[in-house]
Formats: sequence, structure tokens, C-alpha cells
Amino acid sequence: MADVVLRDVVKNYGALPVVHAINLDIAHGEFVVLVGPSGCGKSTTLRMIAGLEAISGGTVRIGDRVVNDLPPRDRNISMVFQNYALYPHMSVRENLGFSLHIAKRPKAEIDKAVAEAAEILSLTPLLDRKPGQLSGGQRQRVAMGRAIVRHPDVFLFDEPLSNLDAKLRTQMRVEIKRLHQKVGTTIIYVTHDQIEAITLADRIVIMRDGHIVQIGTPLEVFERPVNAFVATFIGSPPMNLLPATVAGGALRLADGSTIPMPPGLSVRDGQAVHFGVRADNIMPEGHSMPPTAHMAHVEMPVTLTEPLGTETLLFATLAGTEVQAKMLNPRPVRTGEVLRFGIALDKCHLFDATTGASLRV
Repeated sequence: MADVVLRDVVKNYGALPVVHAINLDIAHGEFVVLVGPSGCGKSTTLRMIAGLEAISGGTVRIGDRVVNDLPPRDRNISMVFQNYALYPHMSVRENLGFSLHIAKRPKAEIDKAVAEAAEILSLTPLLDRKPGQLSGGQRQRVAMGRAIVRHPDVFLFDEPLSNLDAKLRTQMRVEIKRLHQKVGTTIIYVTHDQIEAITLADRIVIMRDGHIVQIGTPLEVFERPVNAFVATFIGSPPMNLLPATVAGGALRLADGSTIPMPPGLSVRDGQAVHFGVRADNIMPEGHSMPPTAHMAHVEMPVTLTEPLGTETLLFATLAGTEVQAKMLNPRPVRTGEVLRFGIALDKCHLFDATTGASLRV
């Protein structure tokens, strides 16, 4: 295992900067996920750590070595890509041991490493099959096994599940988490899927336009987003944001109606803000969370329903803005039906309308 440290790392393509002086410390054995929209610089950052992209400035350290000028093969990392990159003419056994064979390791050592990786990933019954005889999930496990046999200091995953269907993605998330528990190696994982980030990571690094916006545990970035971008990017469904103005200790919405001010905020009278509330914290009365000390109540017409089994996602209109709410223990709801909703104000957020910054104290 090894820690990974990035200091003022920059990447330019000609005159175009794509990664802006980022700093990141990843501890021994930590599972860190880089997440953000397409083009945010997350994959480029991963490739700079791997040595597949030259850095334009700053330093990358793996363990006790600055690796800026080291080729990928000398960094003791293993990378798993989204396209598996398996040799179709080789068996699973041969694919797993190929890198060790190229390194001219003794056959007994190769056989032992392959057997250990196959056992960890439940590939033992598949060792004599070719990749064309495997499912997508099995191929991805072989790609991970090929990385394991090298006993790297760091595993790098570049959107490894993006080619799988929804059910397989869920299964493979479990496989990857189990892999980390078994081998304990540092993992840096890139995805655009915030569900993958939340379910896998010890810490999440949220990127936007080549900058790191926020670093924290999944719970930290979900409950205390630093700005409106993080608030709407992390969480499913995304946080509702309603334009409002601070007025006399309350929030005046676009239609002139008011909502009591959520607690724990630093605001000034007349300030333009966005009022943020997650669907989990706005629910119809009688089908909701227990009341808290800070509750607001609004009536909204329902425009659409999305049944999800034990709960229903409701789309409704508040002050001209569509919001999403959740109904627990659901019942049928007609389009246009007006329901009275409770809002847990102590779970709500305010963001500056100009900068997007959180106004939580």
C-alpha cells in the first residue's frame, strides 16, 4: 500500500488549462472517488497519477517517491479501464498471469498469484474459459484480477462500470467494495455516477471545470454541500432549489409567499438566495417523517408521480418552481391533486444566488 499526494498539479493542452493546480492527499488503504460531470478533469487527473498523461506543473508522489518523470510501469500501480482490455485469444488464466509472464516471473509464482486472485474474485471455475464466453460482469472481474496479481501500491479505476447494465453495475459495486476490504490497497476511482461515488468511497473528491470543489466523506458532502453545484450533483433525486429573498427573518419566494428561515444560517435582509431542500425532507402530511422542532407547511398541486414500491416520488409546483418530494407508505395520487406538505427546515440549505456558496454557519 502507499499514500498518494498531489501538489499544485496542473494540466494544459497547449494554451488550454484543463486541471488547475489541484492539491489532494490520499492515505494508505483509502478508497477515494473522483466524481464530476463530463469534462471536469477527473480522468485526466487519474491518468496523470498513472503516468499516461504528462503533468504540466506540480508534483505527484506515490509512497516516498515523486513519480513525475517515471513511466507507468515503474510506478507500481495497476489500472482497470471501462473496456476490460482482455486478450480474446487467451484464457482467463492466461489473461490473469500475462503481466507476470512478460516480467519473466517463475511459473510457480505466476500460478500462485493467479490462483489467489481467482479465489478473491470467485473466478476459479472460469479459469479455462475465453473472454468471449464470459458475461460483462465476469470480464470486469478478470480485469480486476489482472490488476491484483501485480500486488500494486495503488489501484486506479477509470469508470469501470459504465459499460454494464444497471443490475450488473449494482453487483459490481459490491464486488469492488469487497475487493477493497480483502486486499486493503489504496484505490483511486473515477466515475461520473454520484451513486457509485456515495456507495463506494471513504472520501469523495468532487470536481468541476478542472478544480476540486469539495472533499469529504459521502455523508459530509451530502449533508453539508459547500455550494449549490455540489448540492444538486450529489444525491438522487437532486436537491430542489427555489429562488428566494431574505425578508424580515423569513424567505420570500417568487410568488410572494413566505417560508420561515431555516436555523443555523448567516444571511442579511434583502439577500437573494436559493432555498435548497431534498426530496427526503419535504413530504406530504401523513406520509412523512416525524415532525421536528423546525417545520414549515405548504400546499402544492401534484403534477406527476413516480411509484418506487415502498415510496413514491412526487413532482409538485411551489412558487412557480417544480420540486420533488417523497411519499412514504404511498397511496394513489391524482394529477392536479393539492396536498399539504411538511418541510423539515433544520435539514434545509441556503445558497447565495450570485456565488452559489452555502450560507450555513
